[in-house]
Amino acid sequence: MSGRPMPCSPREIGELFLFEKLTPEQLGRLCAEGRVERFEAGPVYAEGEDATCFYVLLDGTVVLSRRVGGDDVETHRTSQRGVYAGAMQAYVGDRVPQVYTNSMRVTEPTRFFVLPARTFASVMQEWFPMAVHLLEGLFFGSKSTQQAIGQRERLLALGSLSAGLTHELNNPAAAAVRATSALRERVAKMRHKLAVIAEGPFTRDALAGLIEIQERTAERVAKAPSLSPLEASDREDALADWLDDHGVEQSWRIAPTFVQAGLDTEWLDQVAAAVDEQLLPGAIGWLNYTVETELLMDEIADSTARVSHLVDAAKQYAQLDRAPYRTVDVHELLDSTLLMLSGKIGPRIDVVKDYDRTVPEIPAYPAELNQVWTNLIDNAVSAVNGAGGDGTLTVRTALHHDRLLVEFRDTGTGIAPEIRDRIFDPFFTTKPVGEGTGLGLDISWRIVVNKHHGTLRVDSVPGDTRFQVLLPLTAAAPEPTEEPA
Repeated sequence: MSGRPMPCSPREIGELFLFEKLTPEQLGRLCAEGRVERFEAGPVYAEGEDATCFYVLLDGTVVLSRRVGGDDVETHRTSQRGVYAGAMQAYVGDRVPQVYTNSMRVTEPTRFFVLPARTFASVMQEWFPMAVHLLEGLFFGSKSTQQAIGQRERLLALGSLSAGLTHELNNPAAAAVRATSALRERVAKMRHKLAVIAEGPFTRDALAGLIEIQERTAERVAKAPSLSPLEASDREDALADWLDDHGVEQSWRIAPTFVQAGLDTEWLDQVAAAVDEQLLPGAIGWLNYTVETELLMDEIADSTARVSHLVDAAKQYAQLDRAPYRTVDVHELLDSTLLMLSGKIGPRIDVVKDYDRTVPEIPAYPAELNQVWTNLIDNAVSAVNGAGGDGTLTVRTALHHDRLLVEFRDTGTGIAPEIRDRIFDPFFTTKPVGEGTGLGLDISWRIVVNKHHGTLRVDSVPGDTRFQVLLPLTAAAPEPTEEPA
């Protein structure tokens, strides 16, 4: 939008705090190359347009805003004479994109001193060379530092994830190793028992009957019921008594195995009826090895299935071989992140999943949402540990008007009111030196707000802190945006 040109007075612009130390010659140059313009109420420039001018307020009221999703969010409103906006990075030239980083409008007839961006850059270089060097160093140094520390933030998160995944994988892997070793021992004993049976007084029909019982026993193991500790104890006592009454040695060791396999005294009565009395102890020993091998194979199958599940969860978290932008079930992302961070969360923190499974899938960048969940869960764990280590982390999903709500609630120390407005600032952290970079929430805010057109907010008192992520249920085709540092 263009304003109405008006006369430029070196005296008037020399009263502005930006220019009050300039010489008459310098003020004359500014008036010669710049101009005074009067704007009626309405827009002056829009975010993302080529930054062609530097504006200094002479009188009136300006409103600055940033685009968040489809809305313009007001960031500043002032009538203070001398405030400035516009092509403020022109002094760095074409090393950065020269576009307006916000939008400006005026709410009443307003006058500006307007300086073309090329003139602003020229006078900065000529009149303030040392200041320009310092500003360039701050500008590019800050970007480099933010990128470097952002990379460290991701590495710290990766360390937490690796620890959690290693911890979770170790248990089923170790169980599979133990079960394999025990299975090898049981199979060796089974081969020995088979040799003894083959040399014994078993008839052909008795052996066939024993093999049939073995097959039916293996089927029962696969269908073994789940018993309470009291029910299991009562059944063990009954089986041990039955084995003792029938002259079977080591009943105390065999009975728990049979109970685990779902066998009972009625089943043993069927076994006793199928073989001669003198052959019963050998038959029971043979069936015991059968049951043990079946149980060990089940344990190996369960362990390897658990490892496979963990690998799938890791792939879900990292979004390997997935489209970067797609429709996702947010609960799958939350579950994979919680699993990856289980080692960091530890046994002293109870995790409660309060999911509304009826919420629809949403279009999103899932790998980056996982980074948000990681940062928020990590902060919650730190807060609970700071309050003593015992507490609860509740992850809740729900529909909130026309958006999806994902809430992380912890019972930790809370966020002090005096720093609540600063927690999303880059490099601000309350963690001890070496434990936090101060970029986790900044990165999370940019992923949620800038990339997903959502909202990230916090409500906190000691013992009840809630970070809430609100995401739109629908979205247009993704716009190319800068990757979070």
